[in-house]
Amino acid sequence: MGRLVVIEGLDGAGKRTLADGLTAALGENGASVATLAFPRYGRSVHADLVREALHRGHGDLADSVYGMAMLYALDRSGAADEIRALRAEHDVVLLDRYVASNAAYAAARLRQSAKGEVVQWVWDLEVGRFALPRPDAHLLLRVAPEIAAERAVRRAATEADRARDAFESDDALQQRCAAVYDELAASGWLAPWHVLDGVAGVDLPTLAKSLLA
Repeated sequence: MGRLVVIEGLDGAGKRTLADGLTAALGENGASVATLAFPRYGRSVHADLVREALHRGHGDLADSVYGMAMLYALDRSGAADEIRALRAEHDVVLLDRYVASNAAYAAARLRQSAKGEVVQWVWDLEVGRFALPRPDAHLLLRVAPEIAAERAVRRAATEADRARDAFESDDALQQRCAAVYDELAASGWLAPWHVLDGVAGVDLPTLAKSLLA
């Protein structure tokens, strides 16, 4: 059974870049790697509803913290069998966002801490009721919210399909989300967490070896 490793962080933290680099580093160590990113835009009706809502479609849907969190969770629930299959076929499965993203953003939107009721609700829903595969490790790519925001703006300017959505453009939300992520990491929520410096850079060869140890 392959290891399930989740990359978490703010919008603009560099999760996709880390996933690409880590995939290459793991491959250099002889490991087979599969990747999957959430939300699964273009593959899941729930993910597509999320994207439309974040760009102000579907009335006031985006204003509902629990409604949006449910859509994110349903997207992952629909991918549960795929994740299990990938783990059976590969040494490592890298996920760009997973359950902790739902917990962090929902708590930040409600101005709750990682000990708040919505974080427990996410656990009960995704881990309990939906029985999603539990990760072996989280990689928190930590950057200052201001730096993440600058990166997201640059990305939106250069990639036609990456316009900033309602969450990405809310600087105060990103600040609160960063704090919740730190709390989740400190408590070892759901799986062990490894905090990485998203500004100074990540020693990919060393990280890859540690994940395979």
